[in-house]
Amino acid sequence: MAAWFEGRLAGFDLETTGVDVETDRIVTACVVQCGAGHPTQSATWLADPGVEIPEGAAKVHGITTERARAEGRPAAEVVEQLVAALAECVLAGQPVVAMNASFDLTIVDREARRHGVQPLVDIVGGDLRVVDPRVLDKKIDPYRRGGRKLEDLCRTYKVALDGAHSADADAIAACRVAWRIATKEPRIGGAPLDQLHAWQVEWARQQAESLADYFRRTPGKESWADGVRGEWPFIPAQRDGGGR
Repeated sequence: MAAWFEGRLAGFDLETTGVDVETDRIVTACVVQCGAGHPTQSATWLADPGVEIPEGAAKVHGITTERARAEGRPAAEVVEQLVAALAECVLAGQPVVAMNASFDLTIVDREARRHGVQPLVDIVGGDLRVVDPRVLDKKIDPYRRGGRKLEDLCRTYKVALDGAHSADADAIAACRVAWRIATKEPRIGGAPLDQLHAWQVEWARQQAESLADYFRRTPGKESWADGVRGEWPFIPAQRDGGGR
């Protein structure tokens, strides 16, 4: 049986209005299917999020409020198509490869609930399998100095990153980093996908606890510990639906 990283991978990335999973919105999205000797297939979306895109966010991904309103599709339409594309990949047995998956998948969940779209978790249930290069990297090299953003991991694992902070470039790069880690670390590359997913649930929780502990011990950052969430691959919605 082929190793998981030798099969088809579904790279996934978002660019958003900000970093609050409960209130921020999708601006651009990409689902890219790659690997297994087949041509790469990429689907990208530009949404009109229905709210102002803060200047700071626009500087990161290059999409202004004006451009999103002029060129973007209605947010509800984008969210519906995005969830459908992810569900198709998951139900085909492909792992979703996402850098810092709990952020992107939680945003998608809240956007679906906000716009009356059936959430991904309700469609695929227990079939969702995720590979998160950030979680894997922190596990195999916990004491490496420097950043852990996608561009940092691309440098570490010698992966080309063309056009950082465009959703399609980041989605492909995340797949490449995951592939490099899997080929470098036999335990990860050789694990059944179900096992690897379960390991990452635990690793992400441990990593979050370690980060929160670091904040508690760091003068001026103590309050940051309360905002650290350990749920992975996404934060379950509150009963009231959240994200309104």
